Amino acid sequence: MLDKLKINKRLLKEIDFSVLIISIIIVVFGALNIFSATSGIKYFKLQLLWLLLGLAVVYIILTIDYNVIRNYSTLIYWAGVFLLILNDFVIGKVSKGAKSWIGIGSRAIQPSEFAKLGLILMLAKKIDDMEGKINEPKNFFTLVFYALVPMVLIVIQPDMGMTMVCFFIVLGIFFISGLDLKVIFGGLASLVVFIAIVWNSGIIHDYQQQRLTSFLHPEKDALGSNLQLTQSLIGIGSGGILGKGFRKGTQTALSFIPEAHTDFVFSVVGEEWGLVGALVLLTLYGVLIYRFIKIARTSKDWFGAIICVGVTSTFLFSLIQNIGMTIGIMPITGITLPLMSYGGSSILSSFMAIGLVLNVCMRRKKINF
Repeated sequence: MLDKLKINKRLLKEIDFSVLIISIIIVVFGALNIFSATSGIKYFKLQLLWLLLGLAVVYIILTIDYNVIRNYSTLIYWAGVFLLILNDFVIGKVSKGAKSWIGIGSRAIQPSEFAKLGLILMLAKKIDDMEGKINEPKNFFTLVFYALVPMVLIVIQPDMGMTMVCFFIVLGIFFISGLDLKVIFGGLASLVVFIAIVWNSGIIHDYQQQRLTSFLHPEKDALGSNLQLTQSLIGIGSGGILGKGFRKGTQTALSFIPEAHTDFVFSVVGEEWGLVGALVLLTLYGVLIYRFIKIARTSKDWFGAIICVGVTSTFLFSLIQNIGMTIGIMPITGITLPLMSYGGSSILSSFMAIGLVLNVCMRRKKINF
């Protein structure tokens, strides 16, 4: 049994350890900012615990050839869909206007975080089965079906942030797989129509609509719907070039920024570490995403390449959306900053994704022995 948990030394030599090292640095840096934002040790310790669990999950994933994981992609996908159905219609827990959580004792998991990984695996498997021929109508509509099932269930919650993440995962995968650009632009147009229908359907409440559109007029209702954005801009702006220093931020210390340890953790970075700290963090993310892309390009098959593309799309869009909403250029949604924001579901799903990419990396050569 224990032999199955061992990784061959020759395979270990193929791992891009820079991905793991950078990921750990980002999580530890995030934990420090969470500690500052919460003025307590509780969430700091929990975040480091999630880090250890995440690394354990990475190790377990690396012991399993990703081609074996491929055989279970359908099961993983439908398990994620089942969790979403359970969440939406049976035991979901409402938090901040969205039914996005399933309570487990004193904790809760966010099914959509894991369902998006199932989506990536399913699309990767199907495209591999199709040998990349996604422009054939039957193949294309098959992929669209598998993409829509979890996305519709996430819209029902409603969690527009995660819906956007899933959409850009699909968009990134379709683009890299060579889908006709006319179809992609048609899909974007359809998205606009879909958003308009959902917007006027009553699924999204008025206060949620105000939250999503508040970034367009940040000067209005600064103490109401724009409170979070206003305080975030004040915090980031007051950090200047070098920042106010660790645990010396007034916006953070006085809890003026709501959700500073989760969705708005970048505001803490901007206030306490300044422009320099923010640029260092962005550089770390940039190197991480670059390594993902490099691994995708050297993958030995479609399945491995699409996994890497899906994970890259997840990190890239989440990064742009989260930081964008803290500085007022993107709508405010509940998207976490990967590896930085507090949260077990977010950290574990991120490390699962990283584990899958590293799995592709260590087995990218057709002959390893």
